[in-house]
Amino acid sequence: MSAQSWSEFELIARLTAGLPSREEVMVGVGDDCAVLDVGGRRLLLLTCDSQVEGVHFTLRTSSPEEVGHKALAINLSDIAAMGGEPRYALVSLHVPRGCPLEVLEGLYAGLREEAAAAQTLIIGGNVSGTGGTEGLALDITLLGEIERGRVLTRAGAHVGDTIFVTGWPGESAAGLYSLLYPDYPYPPTACERLRSVHRLPRPRLAEGRLLSELGPQIVTALIDVSDGLSGDLAHICERSGVGACLEVGHLPLSPELRALAAASGRDPLTWVLHGGEDYELLFTVAAGYEATVQARFAAAGAAPITPIGQITEAARGLRLRWPDGHEEPLAVRSWDHFTSPSRD
Repeated sequence: MSAQSWSEFELIARLTAGLPSREEVMVGVGDDCAVLDVGGRRLLLLTCDSQVEGVHFTLRTSSPEEVGHKALAINLSDIAAMGGEPRYALVSLHVPRGCPLEVLEGLYAGLREEAAAAQTLIIGGNVSGTGGTEGLALDITLLGEIERGRVLTRAGAHVGDTIFVTGWPGESAAGLYSLLYPDYPYPPTACERLRSVHRLPRPRLAEGRLLSELGPQIVTALIDVSDGLSGDLAHICERSGVGACLEVGHLPLSPELRALAAASGRDPLTWVLHGGEDYELLFTVAAGYEATVQARFAAAGAAPITPIGQITEAARGLRLRWPDGHEEPLAVRSWDHFTSPSRD
């Protein structure tokens, strides 16, 4: 049996089952970052991710600088999804034969700019060849910190909590669609903005910090939307042992996303629910604290947040409630490296 016979998440579970741990490992496999208690005032956050040419990006639709920006941004988003602050990055490049030097310099220009914007230092890494493999790849390991008592994970949601999301999920998927199918009569302004969202995601670091300041008694669970809203909500529900009901009429659809969907004849809800690579923050708030959280975001001038549903009993599973009141199961169509098509 090949590894590709398993889903990505089944394979992770199989490979990591029974891994040994130690008392300093506060959060291990199964969240956006590992959390280590190594002494001192703050806890250590660690995450890593890869970008592979032909799977995550292509230089036909993104510049080397944009690929560098995005490669670091998605790791920064993992730190944001724990409420932490990024500190240090290690970058490994896997370079195919004949790769132009200008491409690598462009990648590093994007990495440098993204790191500077996040006050993060690139402190090392590795460069290797790829042998006979033609695609370029980047591996990034990112270290961050967070105050004791402020770690936010996927595992704390309770029945009755309100589900919130930052920004406008689905925009990255819409931007990617316009790149892959460029012949529709897209509105130029909307098209360019959504393509920029896809190519240059903005990790919600300030918003993650704001949520961590509110603390886990108010913000009960947190994840970034990398695999799609439905899939990442399912991760929260699985780790928390709960179900969820999303209000279709409350899902935020930006004007640009609506315009692109109309031009291409696509259902915008498909992008919103299942698109992925938004790197927005999806979080749950304890009942009675919704106005407090909304007021804090407004006062800080942070990204807009929208209440989109409720946490329910696990037995109800994941559901959608339509404006007329009828409900239906929410199918989870999460991004999966072994079953999903290339993102670029």
